[in-house]
Amino acid sequence: MEKIFRPNPKSFKNTFCVFQEENVEAIKKLQIQYESKSGSCYYYTEKGMYRLSNHWGRLANSKWRLEPLEPKTMSKTKLGFASWNEFYPDNAVEELYYIEAKFEKKTVNYQHRNNPNYDKKAILRTSFETTKRIKQIRNLLNLTSWAKYFDYDDLDVLREQIINELIFTNKTLDEIKREI
Repeated sequence: MEKIFRPNPKSFKNTFCVFQEENVEAIKKLQIQYESKSGSCYYYTEKGMYRLSNHWGRLANSKWRLEPLEPKTMSKTKLGFASWNEFYPDNAVEELYYIEAKFEKKTVNYQHRNNPNYDKKAILRTSFETTKRIKQIRNLLNLTSWAKYFDYDDLDVLREQIINELIFTNKTLDEIKREI
């Protein structure tokens, strides 16, 4: 009889993780090992965890995000996979997060300092400070009304300049705008 791999349930408490969306075929031969009250299904393997769910983001005391497949799937229920080494500790007091902007897609997200891709250039912030900056950056990316107070030739260049200051410095948005 095959031994079922089962991690300690407390190992997911207060964690941050970015799951990669996978095709549902990946769990075809696996058995559900845990189903939450909200209907999310969990499949554990030696390499990591599959989670089948229709909701991602803040989960009880953890922050789990799903990076979607390209092109995006239409189904509301998505399957994500994360290796065990991609679950990082989370708390409200430490400066654990940095911000990443993808200007070509007009998106912004936060990553954990333990992410192997972190180049130590972006400023680390607490989750509260990170959330506040992300809201400012999303407004800069998606709105144009703020730009009427500036003399510029290319709005995208102006956006990128301001957003990079928000990511790579501790200057406030007002300080950045005054300096431009």
